[in-house]
Amino acid sequence: MVRRRQTVAATMPVSVTLNGNVKPPLDIADRRNGFCNRSRLLCYAVCTLLSALCLAGCGYTLQSRTTLPFDSIQIERIENKTLEPKLQDRLYKALTEEFLKHGVTVQPAAGYKLSGTINRFELNVLSERRGTAIQYEVIMRGDFRLVGPSGDAKDLNNIGSPFIVSFPASGMLEDVLAFKELASERAIKDMAMEIVATLIYPVRKEDSNRKD
Repeated sequence: MVRRRQTVAATMPVSVTLNGNVKPPLDIADRRNGFCNRSRLLCYAVCTLLSALCLAGCGYTLQSRTTLPFDSIQIERIENKTLEPKLQDRLYKALTEEFLKHGVTVQPAAGYKLSGTINRFELNVLSERRGTAIQYEVIMRGDFRLVGPSGDAKDLNNIGSPFIVSFPASGMLEDVLAFKELASERAIKDMAMEIVATLIYPVRKEDSNRKD
């Protein structure tokens, strides 16, 4: 007589969906969810650390929310004196998002008021090959003023991105235009980051003396 080998199934609970797909056991799903949550927390921690190191490297002193100079601000008119359309609207949005990241809300009746002018938006040739530009740099600069409840003002002149923002100029025209839009958005966000950091994080004295 030939004996057949019997396979004993594991007693681990398995659930089946309406369309016939088998869901993983609960303990496996829990482990997957736990791994995803830990990965998100690790990513958030790394991003926070990199932001802190960036600010510290620029000479800024990090503060907690309770020691910020203000917790709400009003963004007034931002004038665009360049030929690039909609820069003022995009910068307003970037400033709002950047202030919120640091615990400062944007309110229409806030005591602190920020206004400014975008004076410069240029595309400069960063590198070329055989007389043809293959990479451009986006340069964006502006002047801004913060006025407090007592009328005291702080001016930020010729402020812009602290980084070189560039994009490739080779390939199809639509690709170049798409890269240009991405680089412009990066320059706008960098400008907003620099404005917010200058307003709410004081510069260390040794760094201020070094600049002088």
